[in-house]
Amino acid sequence: MEKMNLFLKFPFIQTDEITLRKIEKTDLDGLYSIYNNENLFKYRPGIVKSNKSTVENMISHFERDFGKKKIIYLGVCSNEDTKRIIGVAEIFDFDEKVNVVTIGYTLNEDYWGQGFATKTVEALLDYLFNTIGINRIQAFVMPINVKSKNVLERNRFIKEGTIRQGAIWKGKGIVDLDLYSILKSDL
Repeated sequence: MEKMNLFLKFPFIQTDEITLRKIEKTDLDGLYSIYNNENLFKYRPGIVKSNKSTVENMISHFERDFGKKKIIYLGVCSNEDTKRIIGVAEIFDFDEKVNVVTIGYTLNEDYWGQGFATKTVEALLDYLFNTIGINRIQAFVMPINVKSKNVLERNRFIKEGTIRQGAIWKGKGIVDLDLYSILKSDL
């Protein structure tokens, strides 16, 4: 299979149940409800965003970061309403030589426990392995984030180990992280 450049065009990923798409200015309210929730920042880097103008500014940074080939932010939508984002998926730390990428995902708390995170990771795997031609996909999870680890394990990721005091997460300081990965050959 010929590899496609990850940053050639902005991804649009659609399955039977969810759509992952570019985040637009019209997504401000949905994005704000995600980034303004303290519960979501217990297990992810960053700090709660307390005003909408900060979140609005983030949307333009998403476009800039894609242009710099740094990170891809995708709005997660239920196919029942693809205009309303219920989460954010991230694709970052692409290393073309190793052919590896890191993923992340955050869901609006109202949608926890409904399978949307699992479906998001499943859609990312299909796109990254089969459209882009990535060989290794990885994710870092705080050891206490059992629900996120379950999402990865449902998608056949393997826990490689714990990186002890190996990263600095904004709002958290130095943290331990569990490293999960999946290879194209694992499927």
